[in-house]
Amino acid sequence: MALRAAAHLPRLVVLGAVFLFAGATLTYGAAQRISADAAPKATAPATAPTVVVPDITGQAFVFAKGSLEDAGFAWHVAGSVHGYAVNRVVSQSPAAGTKLKDTGAPTVSVSLARTGYAETGEPEDVSPYIGTAVILASTPFTAQSKPVAQVPTVGTGAEKKPVATKPVATKPVAKKPVATPPAAKRPPAFTVPGAPKEPLDEITLTARARGLSDWLTAHPKPTNATVHHFLYQNAWIVTGARFGWSHGAEALQVLILADEKAMRLWGLGHKSELAARHALAEVEARSR
Repeated sequence: MALRAAAHLPRLVVLGAVFLFAGATLTYGAAQRISADAAPKATAPATAPTVVVPDITGQAFVFAKGSLEDAGFAWHVAGSVHGYAVNRVVSQSPAAGTKLKDTGAPTVSVSLARTGYAETGEPEDVSPYIGTAVILASTPFTAQSKPVAQVPTVGTGAEKKPVATKPVATKPVAKKPVATPPAAKRPPAFTVPGAPKEPLDEITLTARARGLSDWLTAHPKPTNATVHHFLYQNAWIVTGARFGWSHGAEALQVLILADEKAMRLWGLGHKSELAARHALAEVEARSR
Protein backbone atom coordinates (compact mmCIF):
# COMPACT_ATOMS: atom_id res chain seq x y z
CA MET A 1 0.00 0.00 0.00
CA ALA A 2 2.84 2.35 0.86
CA LEU A 3 4.48 1.51 -2.44
CA ARG A 4 1.26 2.36 -4.36
CA ALA A 5 0.98 5.75 -2.59
CA ALA A 6 4.63 6.47 -3.35
CA ALA A 7 4.01 5.61 -6.97
CA HIS A 8 1.15 8.17 -7.23
CA LEU A 9 3.02 10.96 -5.38
CA PRO A 10 4.77 12.50 -8.44
CA ARG A 11 1.39 12.67 -10.28
CA LEU A 12 -0.22 14.50 -7.32
CA VAL A 13 2.62 17.00 -7.20
CA VAL A 14 2.22 17.74 -10.92
CA LEU A 15 -1.57 18.15 -10.62
CA GLY A 16 -1.12 20.51 -7.67
CA ALA A 17 1.29 22.62 -9.68
CA VAL A 18 -1.16 22.79 -12.60
CA PHE A 19 -4.04 23.92 -10.33
CA LEU A 20 -1.79 26.53 -8.68
CA PHE A 21 -0.74 27.96 -12.04
CA ALA A 22 -4.33 28.02 -13.31
CA GLY A 23 -5.53 29.84 -10.17
CA ALA A 24 -2.81 32.44 -10.49
CA THR A 25 -3.70 33.01 -14.16
CA LEU A 26 -7.39 33.49 -13.42
CA THR A 27 -6.59 35.94 -10.59
CA TYR A 28 -4.31 38.01 -12.88
CA GLY A 29 -6.95 38.10 -15.61
CA ALA A 30 -9.67 39.27 -13.21
CA ALA A 31 -7.38 41.96 -11.85
CA GLN A 32 -6.69 43.15 -15.41
CA ARG A 33 -10.45 43.41 -16.16
CA ILE A 34 -11.14 45.34 -12.94
CA SER A 35 -8.29 47.74 -13.70
CA ALA A 36 -9.58 48.31 -17.22
CA ASP A 37 -13.16 48.92 -16.03
CA ALA A 38 -12.00 51.40 -13.35
CA ALA A 39 -10.02 53.52 -15.82
CA PRO A 40 -11.75 56.93 -16.33
CA LYS A 41 -13.30 57.51 -19.70
CA ALA A 42 -12.19 60.58 -21.62
CA THR A 43 -14.93 63.20 -21.95
CA ALA A 44 -15.13 66.09 -24.36
CA PRO A 45 -14.54 69.50 -22.75
CA ALA A 46 -17.72 71.50 -22.10
CA THR A 47 -18.35 74.42 -24.45
CA ALA A 48 -18.22 77.76 -22.67
CA PRO A 49 -21.41 79.87 -23.03
CA THR A 50 -21.16 82.97 -25.21
CA VAL A 51 -22.91 86.34 -25.46
CA VAL A 52 -23.23 88.80 -28.35
CA VAL A 53 -22.66 92.52 -27.81
CA PRO A 54 -25.84 94.51 -28.66
CA ASP A 55 -25.82 97.57 -30.90
CA ILE A 56 -26.35 100.68 -28.75
CA THR A 57 -24.61 103.30 -30.90
CA GLY A 58 -26.87 106.28 -31.51
CA GLN A 59 -29.16 105.53 -28.57
CA ALA A 60 -29.87 107.88 -25.68
CA PHE A 61 -27.70 106.77 -22.79
CA VAL A 62 -30.66 106.02 -20.52
CA PHE A 63 -31.85 103.42 -23.04
CA ALA A 64 -28.41 102.16 -24.04
CA LYS A 65 -27.41 101.17 -20.52
CA GLY A 66 -30.75 99.40 -20.07
CA SER A 67 -30.14 97.39 -23.25
CA LEU A 68 -26.69 96.35 -22.01
CA GLU A 69 -27.95 95.33 -18.58
CA ASP A 70 -30.85 93.36 -20.05
CA ALA A 71 -28.39 91.48 -22.27
CA GLY A 72 -26.15 90.61 -19.30
CA PHE A 73 -23.35 93.17 -19.75
CA ALA A 74 -21.71 95.64 -17.41
CA TRP A 75 -20.65 99.03 -18.78
CA HIS A 76 -18.60 102.12 -18.09
CA VAL A 77 -18.41 105.55 -19.70
CA ALA A 78 -15.13 106.61 -21.30
CA GLY A 79 -14.18 110.14 -22.32
CA SER A 80 -14.97 113.63 -21.13
CA VAL A 81 -18.77 113.46 -21.60
CA HIS A 82 -20.36 111.83 -18.58
CA GLY A 83 -23.28 109.44 -18.22
CA TYR A 84 -26.27 111.75 -18.11
CA ALA A 85 -29.53 110.18 -19.24
CA VAL A 86 -30.06 112.49 -22.23
CA ASN A 87 -26.58 112.12 -23.75
CA ARG A 88 -26.13 109.97 -26.85
CA VAL A 89 -23.83 106.97 -27.44
CA VAL A 90 -21.38 107.70 -30.27
CA SER A 91 -19.14 104.63 -29.98
CA GLN A 92 -18.85 101.36 -28.11
CA SER A 93 -16.18 98.78 -27.47
CA PRO A 94 -16.39 95.87 -28.19
CA ALA A 95 -18.29 96.61 -31.38
CA ALA A 96 -21.88 95.51 -31.89
CA GLY A 97 -22.18 91.87 -32.90
CA THR A 98 -18.91 90.79 -31.26
CA LYS A 99 -19.17 87.29 -29.80
CA LEU A 100 -17.67 86.98 -26.31
CA LYS A 101 -17.24 84.30 -23.71
CA ASP A 102 -19.78 84.74 -20.92
CA THR A 103 -17.44 85.62 -18.04
CA GLY A 104 -20.31 86.81 -15.85
CA ALA A 105 -20.93 90.40 -16.95
CA PRO A 106 -18.48 91.40 -19.72
CA THR A 107 -17.77 95.14 -19.59
CA VAL A 108 -18.67 97.32 -22.58
CA SER A 109 -17.02 100.74 -22.83
CA VAL A 110 -19.18 103.55 -24.26
CA SER A 111 -18.35 107.08 -25.39
CA LEU A 112 -21.05 109.75 -25.27
CA ALA A 113 -21.84 113.07 -26.93
CA ARG A 114 -23.94 115.91 -25.58
CA THR A 115 -27.33 116.68 -27.08
CA GLY A 116 -29.52 119.75 -26.96
CA TYR A 117 -31.00 118.68 -23.62
CA ALA A 118 -29.76 119.88 -20.26
CA GLU A 119 -27.54 117.51 -18.26
CA THR A 120 -29.43 117.46 -14.97
CA GLY A 121 -28.82 115.49 -11.80
CA GLU A 122 -25.93 113.13 -11.15
CA PRO A 123 -24.24 111.17 -13.98
CA GLU A 124 -23.80 107.38 -13.96
CA ASP A 125 -20.41 106.47 -15.37
CA VAL A 126 -20.27 102.81 -14.29
CA SER A 127 -22.78 100.00 -14.06
CA PRO A 128 -24.27 99.26 -10.62
CA TYR A 129 -22.57 95.85 -10.43
CA ILE A 130 -19.02 94.62 -10.99
CA GLY A 131 -17.99 93.99 -14.58
CA THR A 132 -15.88 91.04 -15.71
CA ALA A 133 -13.21 90.55 -18.34
CA VAL A 134 -13.88 90.77 -22.07
CA ILE A 135 -12.69 87.56 -23.79
CA LEU A 136 -13.42 86.85 -27.44
CA ALA A 137 -15.32 83.63 -28.05
CA SER A 138 -12.45 82.37 -30.21
CA THR A 139 -9.96 82.74 -27.32
CA PRO A 140 -9.55 79.69 -25.03
CA PHE A 141 -9.76 80.24 -21.31
CA THR A 142 -6.26 80.30 -19.81
CA ALA A 143 -7.06 81.60 -16.34
CA GLN A 144 -10.00 82.68 -14.32
CA SER A 145 -11.07 86.14 -15.40
CA LYS A 146 -10.71 88.88 -12.85
CA PRO A 147 -13.51 91.39 -12.23
CA VAL A 148 -13.06 94.92 -13.48
CA ALA A 149 -12.93 97.20 -10.47
CA GLN A 150 -15.75 99.72 -10.54
CA VAL A 151 -17.26 102.16 -8.10
CA PRO A 152 -21.04 101.85 -8.09
CA THR A 153 -23.07 105.03 -8.44
CA VAL A 154 -26.79 105.48 -8.27
CA GLY A 155 -28.55 108.58 -9.48
CA THR A 156 -30.55 110.01 -12.34
CA GLY A 157 -30.57 113.64 -11.45
CA ALA A 158 -33.76 113.13 -9.55
CA GLU A 159 -32.45 111.01 -6.74
CA LYS A 160 -29.12 109.94 -5.26
CA LYS A 161 -28.90 107.12 -2.76
CA PRO A 162 -25.71 106.04 -0.94
CA VAL A 163 -24.81 102.48 -1.78
CA ALA A 164 -22.47 99.87 -0.33
CA THR A 165 -18.81 100.27 -1.31
CA LYS A 166 -18.63 96.60 -2.28
CA PRO A 167 -21.43 95.86 -4.77
CA VAL A 168 -22.72 92.37 -5.24
CA ALA A 169 -21.41 90.89 -8.49
CA THR A 170 -24.72 89.65 -9.73
CA LYS A 171 -25.71 89.41 -13.30
CA PRO A 172 -28.93 91.20 -14.24
CA VAL A 173 -31.87 89.03 -15.12
CA ALA A 174 -32.99 89.45 -18.70
CA LYS A 175 -36.45 90.94 -19.19
CA LYS A 176 -39.21 88.73 -20.45
CA PRO A 177 -40.59 89.94 -23.78
CA VAL A 178 -43.80 91.88 -23.40
CA ALA A 179 -46.37 92.26 -26.13
CA THR A 180 -46.67 95.88 -27.28
CA PRO A 181 -49.44 97.64 -29.16
CA PRO A 182 -48.93 98.50 -32.83
CA ALA A 183 -47.27 101.77 -33.85
CA ALA A 184 -50.60 103.31 -34.89
CA LYS A 185 -51.69 103.36 -31.25
CA ARG A 186 -48.64 105.36 -30.10
CA PRO A 187 -48.92 108.83 -31.59
CA PRO A 188 -46.33 111.22 -30.14
CA ALA A 189 -47.59 113.90 -27.77
CA PHE A 190 -45.31 116.44 -29.50
CA THR A 191 -42.22 116.43 -31.71
CA VAL A 192 -38.73 117.22 -30.44
CA PRO A 193 -36.09 117.71 -33.19
CA GLY A 194 -33.31 115.14 -32.85
CA ALA A 195 -35.06 113.14 -30.13
CA PRO A 196 -35.13 109.34 -30.55
CA LYS A 197 -38.42 107.77 -31.47
CA GLU A 198 -40.30 105.69 -28.94
CA PRO A 199 -39.08 102.06 -29.13
CA LEU A 200 -42.09 99.96 -30.06
CA ASP A 201 -40.52 96.78 -28.67
CA GLU A 202 -40.83 98.25 -25.16
CA ILE A 203 -43.94 98.66 -23.04
CA THR A 204 -45.58 102.09 -23.05
CA LEU A 205 -44.54 104.77 -20.58
CA THR A 206 -47.86 104.51 -18.75
CA ALA A 207 -47.60 100.73 -18.45
CA ARG A 208 -44.04 101.11 -17.16
CA ALA A 209 -45.15 103.58 -14.48
CA ARG A 210 -48.00 101.32 -13.36
CA GLY A 211 -45.65 98.36 -13.30
CA LEU A 212 -43.25 100.31 -11.09
CA SER A 213 -46.02 101.00 -8.60
CA ASP A 214 -46.95 97.31 -8.45
CA TRP A 215 -43.28 96.37 -8.15
CA LEU A 216 -42.87 98.66 -5.13
CA THR A 217 -45.68 96.81 -3.37
CA ALA A 218 -43.73 93.57 -3.82
CA HIS A 219 -40.45 95.17 -2.59
CA PRO A 220 -41.28 97.02 0.65
CA LYS A 221 -37.62 97.22 1.76
CA PRO A 222 -34.92 99.11 -0.19
CA THR A 223 -31.70 97.41 -1.22
CA ASN A 224 -28.86 98.47 -3.49
CA ALA A 225 -30.44 96.60 -6.40
CA THR A 226 -34.02 97.74 -5.82
CA VAL A 227 -33.02 101.40 -5.47
CA HIS A 228 -31.13 101.21 -8.74
CA HIS A 229 -34.15 99.64 -10.46
CA PHE A 230 -36.44 102.32 -9.06
CA LEU A 231 -34.19 105.16 -10.24
CA TYR A 232 -33.67 103.59 -13.64
CA GLN A 233 -37.41 103.27 -14.26
CA ASN A 234 -37.93 106.88 -13.15
CA ALA A 235 -35.24 108.08 -15.56
CA TRP A 236 -36.73 106.09 -18.45
CA ILE A 237 -40.26 107.49 -17.95
CA VAL A 238 -39.18 111.10 -17.35
CA THR A 239 -36.79 111.11 -20.31
CA GLY A 240 -39.29 109.44 -22.65
CA ALA A 241 -42.00 111.91 -21.69
CA ARG A 242 -39.66 114.85 -22.34
CA PHE A 243 -38.90 113.35 -25.75
CA GLY A 244 -42.61 113.63 -26.57
CA TRP A 245 -43.41 109.94 -26.44
CA SER A 246 -47.03 108.83 -26.43
CA HIS A 247 -49.13 109.64 -23.33
CA GLY A 248 -46.12 111.03 -21.48
CA ALA A 249 -48.24 113.30 -19.27
CA GLU A 250 -50.42 110.39 -18.15
CA ALA A 251 -47.34 108.29 -17.42
CA LEU A 252 -45.82 111.08 -15.32
CA GLN A 253 -48.98 111.39 -13.26
CA VAL A 254 -48.84 107.65 -12.49
CA LEU A 255 -45.12 107.94 -11.78
CA ILE A 256 -45.68 110.71 -9.23
CA LEU A 257 -48.02 108.40 -7.32
CA ALA A 258 -45.38 105.64 -7.46
CA ASP A 259 -42.73 108.03 -6.12
CA GLU A 260 -45.04 108.96 -3.26
CA LYS A 261 -45.44 105.24 -2.52
CA ALA A 262 -41.65 104.88 -2.43
CA MET A 263 -41.46 107.68 0.12
CA ARG A 264 -44.00 105.88 2.32
CA LEU A 265 -42.31 102.47 2.00
CA TRP A 266 -38.63 103.36 1.76
CA GLY A 267 -38.34 106.89 3.08
CA LEU A 268 -36.86 108.08 -0.23
CA GLY A 269 -38.17 109.23 -3.59
CA HIS A 270 -38.76 112.93 -2.89
CA LYS A 271 -36.27 114.11 -5.50
CA SER A 272 -37.66 111.67 -8.04
CA GLU A 273 -41.14 113.03 -7.41
CA LEU A 274 -39.95 116.64 -7.90
CA ALA A 275 -38.25 115.70 -11.19
CA ALA A 276 -41.44 113.98 -12.38
CA ARG A 277 -43.55 117.04 -11.47
CA HIS A 278 -41.19 119.39 -13.31
CA ALA A 279 -41.25 117.11 -16.35
CA LEU A 280 -45.05 116.95 -16.19
CA ALA A 281 -45.31 120.75 -16.28
CA GLU A 282 -42.94 120.84 -19.27
CA VAL A 283 -44.80 118.07 -21.15
CA GLU A 284 -48.23 119.60 -20.53
CA ALA A 285 -46.99 122.98 -21.77
CA ARG A 286 -45.56 121.49 -24.97
CA SER A 287 -48.64 119.34 -25.62
CA ARG A 288 -50.99 122.34 -25.87
